[in-house]
Amino acid sequence: MQTSLLSSIFSSLQAANRWLLRTPERALNEAYEAALRIKGLEDAHFGGNRISIHASNYSKSAQNYFQSELKKYLDIIKIRLIEFRASRSIVRLSNQPITEIQVDETTTDLQTISVIDQPALILKKLRLIDEVVARYETPEPRAPLVIITEPNRDQPLSLRSEAVNPNHLDPEPAAKRDMKSFTDKTGVLPRSILETVDRIRRELDPEAEQQVMQDFRVSKLRTVVSLRLILLLIIIPLLTQQISKNFIVGPIIDRTRERDQISTFLNYEMEEEALDELQRYEQRLRFESLIGQSPPLEDEEIVERVREKAAEIESEYFRMGSDAIKNVFSDLLALMAFAIVIFISKREIAVLKAFLDQLIYGLSDSAKAFIIILFTDIFVGFHSPHGWEVLLEGISRHLGLPASRDFIFLFIATFPVILDTIFKYWIFRYLNRVSPSAVATYRNMNE
Repeated sequence: MQTSLLSSIFSSLQAANRWLLRTPERALNEAYEAALRIKGLEDAHFGGNRISIHASNYSKSAQNYFQSELKKYLDIIKIRLIEFRASRSIVRLSNQPITEIQVDETTTDLQTISVIDQPALILKKLRLIDEVVARYETPEPRAPLVIITEPNRDQPLSLRSEAVNPNHLDPEPAAKRDMKSFTDKTGVLPRSILETVDRIRRELDPEAEQQVMQDFRVSKLRTVVSLRLILLLIIIPLLTQQISKNFIVGPIIDRTRERDQISTFLNYEMEEEALDELQRYEQRLRFESLIGQSPPLEDEEIVERVREKAAEIESEYFRMGSDAIKNVFSDLLALMAFAIVIFISKREIAVLKAFLDQLIYGLSDSAKAFIIILFTDIFVGFHSPHGWEVLLEGISRHLGLPASRDFIFLFIATFPVILDTIFKYWIFRYLNRVSPSAVATYRNMNE
């Protein structure tokens, strides 16, 4: 009984000894296999270059897959190399019996290695592992930042895509990247502690000053591009509307719209307004004559004055109708100009979006809550129907259309509700994740 127990203990010790002696070789082989997997992905999908998140040939889901695979294999390499070095300090591979190793014929690095020359094989494997890992230890190079020079300032924004390429701008500022890296994680420790630790780590980084200067240059250039694009989106449609109305559409409408052949009033509302104005004028003449503010007038004199006033009103409303027709065509041209600016400034729009995100999410919690309450009360609040009514009537009068009360009431009953739903969804979906304290402040202020 004692002999069998000793023999079982001895066999267990021998098995453990064999496992320990093979640990360096096994760890190195697993790290080498992970490096080969990474190299295979590079050769098959990235033309032999490093696995990049900026590869435009693949969708976002495919890029996420490649990044997850890369992280998995890099973690395997890191853990197995630690295991290799730790076990190597205890066990020497040179003392192990030489075993047959299968060499992949497609791997050029190992074609000339003899399976008997085990130290050379180990060095080749370590060299390949180091080459693969070294490509991902340094940060991925970004496109050089090109600053606008003085001679190019007179060049239009749409033609400065070579000088100010928003692809060279980091669409996410450093602060937002740091915020996003923490808000997307959940852990045991509070996020504020993790943010403080990460901020200290970044401040102790030797390249922190250079990174801050680079982020400042990018932020400055982003602000300039965004403000210029905003000005272009405002000025170009306005100039197009005024120039086309006064010099292109206006003369054409004035020539084609003759007063004798076309009705003076574009719609019944304009006609009713003209009749009301003429009636008020006649009633005012009779009232002033009766109370003695003006000399007594005969009926013929009143009719003559009313006739003159009618001609004046008719001329005024004919001009208003012509202006409304001019507004329709000039507004269409302005809308086309706005669409053209949007179409030729796609990269600048991406920069503008990043600028607005940085501006909005960079506000304090109370400022965010104040802006949200202000906009919601203006557009979807209790008094907003009156504002929408005035706005829609002004647009109808500008285009010469009759202000349909049914349409206005239907619009007010539906559109503010849709806007309110969008506001609430944005608060729940995005703001609640990015800035929960701003949402809490908003709720307290709204109550």
